Amino acid sequence: MIDTDVPDELPPLSISTEKVCFVVAMAREFEVEEEDADSETGANPTDQHVVMALAEEDIPDPVENEFTAFVDKMSEDEQIDLVALTWLGRGDGSIEDWSDLRRQAVEAHNDRTAAYLLGVPLLPDYLEDGLATFGRSCEDSDVERY
Repeated sequence: MIDTDVPDELPPLSISTEKVCFVVAMAREFEVEEEDADSETGANPTDQHVVMALAEEDIPDPVENEFTAFVDKMSEDEQIDLVALTWLGRGDGSIEDWSDLRRQAVEAHNDRTAAYLLGVPLLPDYLEDGLATFGRSCEDSDVERY
């Protein structure tokens, strides 16, 4: 039986699979750091106060900095596709809606793409799901950052 929901020809992507997979890998590292930071709070109120005070300091996060620098160096089209892939993977539309998702990403585009993406829960999963919709996978990529 032929699946009529899959278009004969997929729309083009302005971003390479390798770049998306590198973003996925960095986002996974960032998630691990966030989880580790959350688990460091102890039951002792004094410890919790110290951890909160340290968290409030402006301590540079190397993974966040690398992620931001990498996304900021992307072309505007690559950033737009990255956001649209996130939305596609999140289920905000289907592959048939790609042009609408991309148009919405164009309208929402600004110079804070990296910060926006870092704030999206489950970003790596959404990006991988979005790639899968295009028949692509990070398993086939040469990116080894996990």
